[in-house]
Amino acid sequence: MRKNELKKIIRTIVDFPKPGINFRDITTLLKEKGAFKRAVELLAKNFRKLNIDLVVAVEARGFILGGAVAYRLGAGFVPVRKKGKLPYKTMSASYELEYGTDVLEIHEDAIKPGNRILIVDDLLATGGTLKAVADLVTKFGAEIVGIAYLIELTDLKGREKLKDYNLLSIIKFKETEK
Repeated sequence: MRKNELKKIIRTIVDFPKPGINFRDITTLLKEKGAFKRAVELLAKNFRKLNIDLVVAVEARGFILGGAVAYRLGAGFVPVRKKGKLPYKTMSASYELEYGTDVLEIHEDAIKPGNRILIVDDLLATGGTLKAVADLVTKFGAEIVGIAYLIELTDLKGREKLKDYNLLSIIKFKETEK
């Protein structure tokens, strides 16, 4: 299955969660076993020989892809959650949203200095979330080997916030593309 075939499977919901936003719904891709398998293979492919220790992913759709990529790479998995959702002591990073700020947390014992990390998420838009995750991971003294995401909204220029990292996107959309 080619990338353009994967792109066609992703459902776009216009004006969700608010007017002017085109939401990229990956549940249509996830339910198709061949498409889901191919997406995971493409996300893992460039990182197979890089000795990844841990895949770090953000709730909620990032967990689905990140867990599968970690399994494919033979790596461990570390969840990043919104503030107050993890049960143990945490480290946190705040980041800007278009309507305010939010906080992400990771367990303080989740990553060790020198761990080789791949960050995985479903979508790169403005880059705020993934930049916050990268900043959080670096606080542990770990090495970010790469950042991989299924979808990139190219006109929102999130890639610019992450230019210091090895980036991989599988499918590209313009925010206005339907």
